[in-house]
Amino acid sequence: MNPSKIYVIINNQSGTQQPHQAMQAIENQWGDTATNITYQISQSIADGQEKIRKAIQTHPDLILIIGGDGTLNSLAKELLHSSIPVGIIPTGSGNGFARHFNIPLHPQKAAQALRHGDIVSIDAGLVNGHPFFITCSLAWEARLTEAFEQYPFRGLAPYLLAGAQQLIEYQPHPITFTTHDERTTIQSPLIFTIANLSQFGNGFYVAPDAKADSGTLELIAIERHHLPIFLTHLPQFIDKTFHKNPYVLHRHFQSIQIERTNATPLQIDGELLHTTQDIEIKVAPAALQILIPKST
Repeated sequence: MNPSKIYVIINNQSGTQQPHQAMQAIENQWGDTATNITYQISQSIADGQEKIRKAIQTHPDLILIIGGDGTLNSLAKELLHSSIPVGIIPTGSGNGFARHFNIPLHPQKAAQALRHGDIVSIDAGLVNGHPFFITCSLAWEARLTEAFEQYPFRGLAPYLLAGAQQLIEYQPHPITFTTHDERTTIQSPLIFTIANLSQFGNGFYVAPDAKADSGTLELIAIERHHLPIFLTHLPQFIDKTFHKNPYVLHRHFQSIQIERTNATPLQIDGELLHTTQDIEIKVAPAALQILIPKST
């Protein structure tokens, strides 16, 4: 892709990588062809969103995000149903979005892959109207995210520590879901994840067959009393077979109503979302234009 006007927004607190490497990678790939490359640092979620809104008014040909899944979520939602494509140079902890689309995790390789990439449309999920692009979780996975945010450092290690901590501390509450043809209550959910893409991040595949442009979302759930089975089958998250486990509930849907007994925070794209006790989640087809490598 040869855009003449590129807007780059940077989360310099994302993950463990330094953003200057990603900035240099962008210059290496587009510096000779783009007539205007603007760099802005996001000081906060609100600041980043305001800067994206102002950037949209200048009609860039491409917006690049240097950051992780949470940064993508907070900024790309400003581009829903826009004709401006967005790409990501991944510098986050999990990088589920980049991994799904085979965007390299090294900044130079990522920029090179995007430089020769394609623009495609992908779906978004909407939870009470709030967009997500990767996953939305309501059970142990959400508590894991809450615990992870308390760690002063980023990377895989604190994810594993937070996950182990919450396997001990997490107290499940019943969740009832209703789709167009089913109403089911899960009394003690350990995992209750809605997936638009295939993985949480770090190569942990929760819905490996998920397609970004399918027009549907996927529900993956397992009860807490199956915890021993869950632990012994953890490698299935890596080899992409967890969703085929007979103890796992797996559904496809376009819209789902969820009733809970309390209003605990949700996990969306690696960040916490505080919302109401009862939830509506639905798919928004072809909601976002993204730049991805040609091989995906």
